[in-house]
Amino acid sequence: MDRLNVLLLPVRPIYSPWCVDIRAAIGDRHELRDLDDAKPLAPQFAGVDVVIDQGGSRGTREMMDAATDCRLWQIVGTGFDHFDLAYIKTKGIPTANTPGLFSDVALAETAMMFIIMVSRRYQESVDYFRQGRMYDPIGYELENQALGIVGFGASGQALARRAKPFGMRILGIDVREIESEVLDDIQPDFMGTPDDLDRVVAESDFLSLHLHLNDETRHIIDGRRLRLMKPTASIINVARGALVDEAALYEALVEGKIGGAGLDVFAQEPPDPSLPVYQLPNVVVTPHIAGVTDGTSRRRAAAAAENTDRIARGLEPLYRIDL
Repeated sequence: MDRLNVLLLPVRPIYSPWCVDIRAAIGDRHELRDLDDAKPLAPQFAGVDVVIDQGGSRGTREMMDAATDCRLWQIVGTGFDHFDLAYIKTKGIPTANTPGLFSDVALAETAMMFIIMVSRRYQESVDYFRQGRMYDPIGYELENQALGIVGFGASGQALARRAKPFGMRILGIDVREIESEVLDDIQPDFMGTPDDLDRVVAESDFLSLHLHLNDETRHIIDGRRLRLMKPTASIINVARGALVDEAALYEALVEGKIGGAGLDVFAQEPPDPSLPVYQLPNVVVTPHIAGVTDGTSRRRAAAAAENTDRIARGLEPLYRIDL
């Protein structure tokens, strides 16, 4: 196996554990350096075989132009809507990500957390506790509640596996045909295509989004679909904020047209925390941390290291997104 020159593009405020785990996974098999933002780009990219882009948010066109020897641009993250994929394709640089199977546990756990917190009226409960008010509010149980999962890939399936033991009914939507062994294992109560989305939106007590953001999925939950939801239903989003028309969602929440929300992602990040919608007792928010776990970091780092080793052996990288 060849020893490669690897350049890591870190996001400095959150270097650990992500970059620490990448360094541990690659070890001393390759020459790994961090990009120095204070120095000129071209000399740092000269002779670089693999670029590892933390989150896919660091790579610029100038960097891609400088990476003339690059044999792999490895994004350490799942979504690539904030990455200039179209431009890197013109450079002919193979590009890979670390898809949902490396963060599915973390996203599913967060979505399940939101479901439980909303159903047990967590925000109100904390307020009542601080007021000395006991035995209130009254929550509702998840048994027989319908959970619509839009995007039945790795994280959607992981959520279904966690929701089934609570007695929830699973209604799935995906653009592709799901493998029979997965369906036999999970046994969803309904599995449909995007043509069935309106039905699932209308029937769900919780609607959880697990999609990539692209031109087809942007605002897939718009004002019309929000009006289809039950007034008691809640929306869960651990994927991308712009999957939902936020203005329509905030109006529906503030005016009490839907039951609640658990939101980890936002169209504009960070969002304005002073907005009235974030003060509502039936809205739970976290700062885009659904996939931010020790396990996700280690699994993504291992995938990046594996792809680096594959390039060193003359093999095709896994999880390419440029084809």
